[in-house]
Amino acid sequence: MRHERKKANAAVIGGVAAVVVLGGGAGAYALFGGSGSEQTQTAAADDKPKVPSGPVTSAEARTAADRFLTAWAAGDTAKAAAATDDAPSATAALTSYTKDAHLTGVKLTPGKGSGAKLPFSVSTTVSYKGKSKPFAYGSELTVVRRAQDGKPLVGWKTSVLHPDLTQDGDKLVTGEAGDPPITATDRDGKELSTDKFPSLATVIDGLRERYGKTAGGTAGIELRVVHKDSGKKSEQQPDKTLVTLTKGTPGTLRTTISPVSQAAAEHEVAGRDKAAVVAIKPSTGEILAVANSRPGGFNTAFQGSLAPGSTMKIVTSSLLLEKNLAGVDKPHPCPKYVTYGGWKFQNDKKFEIKNGTFKASFARSCNTAFISQAEKLHDDDLTKQAQEVFGLGRGNWSIGVPSFDGGVPVQSQAQMAASLIGQGGVRMNPLNMASVVATAETGVFRQPYLVSPDVDHRTLATASRKLSPATVSGLRDLLHYTAVAGTAVEPMSGLGSDMGAKTGSAEVDNQKKPNGWFTAWRGDLASAAVVQQGGHGGDSAGPVVRKMLLAGG
Repeated sequence: MRHERKKANAAVIGGVAAVVVLGGGAGAYALFGGSGSEQTQTAAADDKPKVPSGPVTSAEARTAADRFLTAWAAGDTAKAAAATDDAPSATAALTSYTKDAHLTGVKLTPGKGSGAKLPFSVSTTVSYKGKSKPFAYGSELTVVRRAQDGKPLVGWKTSVLHPDLTQDGDKLVTGEAGDPPITATDRDGKELSTDKFPSLATVIDGLRERYGKTAGGTAGIELRVVHKDSGKKSEQQPDKTLVTLTKGTPGTLRTTISPVSQAAAEHEVAGRDKAAVVAIKPSTGEILAVANSRPGGFNTAFQGSLAPGSTMKIVTSSLLLEKNLAGVDKPHPCPKYVTYGGWKFQNDKKFEIKNGTFKASFARSCNTAFISQAEKLHDDDLTKQAQEVFGLGRGNWSIGVPSFDGGVPVQSQAQMAASLIGQGGVRMNPLNMASVVATAETGVFRQPYLVSPDVDHRTLATASRKLSPATVSGLRDLLHYTAVAGTAVEPMSGLGSDMGAKTGSAEVDNQKKPNGWFTAWRGDLASAAVVQQGGHGGDSAGPVVRKMLLAGG
């Protein structure tokens, strides 16, 4: 069926108004609008039927949508599933909608269609053990043409039933919540409101899953989105409550969140598309703030897996300094081009630095200064440095909610060289890069955490070795110089002397502009941000981090 879906052509649905109502076991559906004058494909001259192709007509689209929505409203699962291009998956999901979610009395009201998509609203009732509440939400469907016979069908996705069902295996469930609710508080003991701090909604959902049973609360009766087990802690989305039939008694859980930092983070991401930011306290690892531009969605700040670009040069520089392959004020090559492993690497706008130092190359983010050292390194050198010194890529961080702790796989040839500048297979998120700059500042990796390990006596991740005092001094010098005379000057202007920063821009296939990265420290505060498709990190992510450093902890 997936193969059929890829070849399907989208429907055009416009000028349609309709209502589907289920009451007393009978469904009614009416369509209004559209001329209905479109003609379907005619038979070939040789009397052999042609398989219809091309975009479905408005009449065909209305008929396909009518068939599916009417059957769904009437509770005819088999007929509704047959009106889709993946009947087995649709059958399972529609059955669960009634059996597991306990949703009845469905009313469907299509909105104005645009191109291939038809939005519609759903009004229904959640009923469970004598308790009931109305439930309304919006969704959408798309009509496609099946390849082998040209029949218009609803392109099946679980999200047709509810937009929060983002993957096959997700479902709606009504019953006693598996985890009691919690009242999450900031580090001062004041309740964290998701109305005031919307980015914390998914974080609090994650905290509830982890600590709900131990925080002292009792479970209520709820309609929840239950996500399929991803098999990976770093990728698992927390379940989400949609309707509360009877409230449980919440337990209380104190976090490390600073209300001042969190407010600044929320403000900065709210005005940007696809931005994520984290702030931590380097001396302890406490997470002070986390925010994403799309609250309630995927937590890029904690779980993202993106190439970090030149911010990774912090880790690479520590490696080169330790191996005496570079010295802060020693001469270092920065040519326009370097070829390694069959790839030709270059600097932004093909600049070069003649007779320059490693400090100058780091401050201007010279790619070739790092690629030129690849031939002197083993394939696993960067991986070991990331794991042993910066605590990255071992899959053992335990911050209190699901997180990804970075990835620096062992690679060879050109991919190994690309890893040195944060491309290749290297993957990070703002939490990781805030930790990296904090480690560079202090010389010691302290695993970031959102909930104190004293709460549940869990063991935090550690690194097997510290940076030497000489390497720490060198990294601080490089980062400070970048902030006062390099690519990070503008965002770091006027922030004093105890600070340093690194910019990054990560190229992504089929993306016009690179992802912009910025990470910096100021006193006992470290922050990192990414703005996807933001362009140069100093211009896009830099202002976000600047505001975090100004807000303080």
